[in-house]
Amino acid sequence: MKQLASYVQGEFRKGTGEAMTLVNPTTEEALATVCSAGLDLGAALQFARDRGGPALRALTFAARGKLLAAIADSIHSRREELVQMAIDNGGNTRGDAKFDIDGATATLTHYAELGARLGERFILVDGEIAALTRNPRWVGQHVNTSRHGVAIHINAYNFPAWNAFEKAAVALLAGMPLLTKPAEATSLVTHRIVEGLVEDSVLPVGALSLVCGSAGDLLDHVQRQDVIAFTGSAATGVKIRSHARVVSESVRVSIEADSLNAAVLGPDAEEGSDTYEMFLRELAKEVTQKAGQKCTATRRVLVPRDRLAGVERDLVERFTQVAVGNPAEQQVKMGPLATAAQLKRVQDGIARLGGRLATGGDRGKVAGTKGYFLAPTLIVVDDARKVAAVHTEEVFGPVTTLMPYDGTSSDAGAIVRLGGGGLVASVYSDDEKFCEAMLREIAAFTGRVYFGGEKVAEHAFGPGTVLAGLVHGGPGRAGGGEELGGERGLHHYMQRTAVQGYKPAVERMTDSHTRTV
Repeated sequence: MKQLASYVQGEFRKGTGEAMTLVNPTTEEALATVCSAGLDLGAALQFARDRGGPALRALTFAARGKLLAAIADSIHSRREELVQMAIDNGGNTRGDAKFDIDGATATLTHYAELGARLGERFILVDGEIAALTRNPRWVGQHVNTSRHGVAIHINAYNFPAWNAFEKAAVALLAGMPLLTKPAEATSLVTHRIVEGLVEDSVLPVGALSLVCGSAGDLLDHVQRQDVIAFTGSAATGVKIRSHARVVSESVRVSIEADSLNAAVLGPDAEEGSDTYEMFLRELAKEVTQKAGQKCTATRRVLVPRDRLAGVERDLVERFTQVAVGNPAEQQVKMGPLATAAQLKRVQDGIARLGGRLATGGDRGKVAGTKGYFLAPTLIVVDDARKVAAVHTEEVFGPVTTLMPYDGTSSDAGAIVRLGGGGLVASVYSDDEKFCEAMLREIAAFTGRVYFGGEKVAEHAFGPGTVLAGLVHGGPGRAGGGEELGGERGLHHYMQRTAVQGYKPAVERMTDSHTRTV
């Protein structure tokens, strides 16, 4: 069986310890193994600092942008192969696999275009030149420059292409080499992408490293100029933030963690209206896409109390119509969860949520006993404030909870806030006063607020689509991190410095007078 080699110190190297087996979650057949034991991860990081860092910092933003475009081309040229790998290793439907892979190339393309706009420059100015005295010659200017470390990316299992290369796009454009570590269970896609980049000689040596397997002692070797970006559970995020070396070296950390994302149906959205149908359609998509294994999936659904029974009826109808089964079959709309362990965690989580099971909770109509299947699951809670687990535990699968609010923005906002901070909240209403009130109620607790209504019902992407031009992340239990957001994303990998001096010299050094964005 093939062992997926790590790519470190400019070459592919295999670990030499006990390996983990990757399986097809539909058939439970073994696909490959991964192992990082025996690899010198400290040497891998130092190689990236010594070779990849100087090579990238020597390039302008425009030149780095061209590298990103070449990465996107390399991935796209292997699209069909990667789609099949995602079906086999991730349990993705073809649509879900394309969502992941095309999301990666779209984000890379976005940042490639940003690099072209930033142009032949090495420094980003931050804000306007500030006069420091009455003498106009003595000024100050904030600038951002590339950090001299490694961007360490520890990624989740659900988006092995998009999650890895949205982070990569931003770090590389900012001028930092990266070491990416995909989740072991679904690392086949990430490994093949990196293999392709090496085959195509896309990047300077040392600009990209890959660890297939456990992170091992990786964090023991971080240094002060390094940056860590993590996507995964809140518990693991706490371990990373509190790691002794991370703390002692003041390493910059960004975490995207558990998120109990909410959807709120406004009291004005009548049954059968375009807004109501948009709410049902997008909610069903967010619960079932990637078998609910999305950080942006909707976990809590709030509706006016007098609408609870009708919404329950309509959601049960939508959920039971979803064809669950082998994702390689064209008619199937939702495949299995990624691993046996993940299925067990979701089943246990459903039991802890309590409430009344309206539909789902088992394999549904999938024949046989093989595969990690779970039917779309709807739980109904009659009093949102009496079931604490709904607001404290994310069940990371095709599961959501329906609950009532009293029809006011203040009550809906208070219930949303019980989640302690989230990545995205969606509000479906055509009442602008209600929408504005909801924004005031929940914005401080939410990374992104999505408003759905009849005027955008046919055009919006849905709250689960992460766009490169907008920030992705959220406060509180969502991790407190922030990724993407166009140029904002670069700042995580750059150092802001205040420059003081003679105005013409400062302008020449920072090139602020020719800035293009």
